[in-house]
Amino acid sequence: MQFEARLEWQRNGHPFLDQKYSRAHEWVFDGGLRVPASSSPLSVPLPMSVADNVDPEEALVAAVSSCHMLFFLSIAAKKGHTVESYIDNAVGLLEKLPNGRLGMTNITLRPDIAFAGMAWPSEEEIAAIHHEAHDKCYIANSLRSEITIEPAIEPEQ
Repeated sequence: MQFEARLEWQRNGHPFLDQKYSRAHEWVFDGGLRVPASSSPLSVPLPMSVADNVDPEEALVAAVSSCHMLFFLSIAAKKGHTVESYIDNAVGLLEKLPNGRLGMTNITLRPDIAFAGMAWPSEEEIAAIHHEAHDKCYIANSLRSEITIEPAIEPEQ
């Protein structure tokens, strides 16, 4: 399988050699969706970055979260559990690596999942579904950083 994304950036007449050019660009996907992207203002100060645009670090965290959720939903459905909602407030930690470079050292997924009906899976079964989803997630399998899953604890029914 092969997946493609197109990136488009233009200098638009801005100075370049002084490093004061805009980092704003677009990601273009196969269905025609265009996503405004930029460097993070934490990496490149405003106005060269665009705070409202998606930055690569956020996109990486979102990709891990999305991949995990998609496998979680599939596994839950196969086990007969109806998921009503799945909300994840995922966080990535960019830190200095032992070699002195910066890297995403940890991504923590914090899924808050609501199931439909009265027969919710047990905490142990939810943990097992998360474990299987993590093992199957292509994005997680592609990264060296640690990925932690901290599910929200639901009240007893």
